[in-house]
Amino acid sequence: MKVIDCVSTSPSMADSTDSILTIEQVAQELKCSKSHVYNIINGRVPGVKPLPVICLGRKKLVRRAALEAWKVAHETNSIDATLAAEPVINTVGA
Repeated sequence: MKVIDCVSTSPSMADSTDSILTIEQVAQELKCSKSHVYNIINGRVPGVKPLPVICLGRKKLVRRAALEAWKVAHETNSIDATLAAEPVINTVGA
């Protein structure tokens, strides 16, 4: 007789770093379309490195840990970029 371990599918288990996401779930998390996620995966978005995936034939899956690492790598502080682009104006003595 073969014994099979059952894996719990509790909400805490689904949020672990070992979970696997579908393209639809990645799109929901990034708040974009599935086609945009495919463009990111295939390196078609300028200035954005491709998102690592697991390929199962034509089906693509993304590890939660890979998505989180990818998001951290692509975070930018747009406030600093905006402030750096503004000219310095000396209002003292004006």
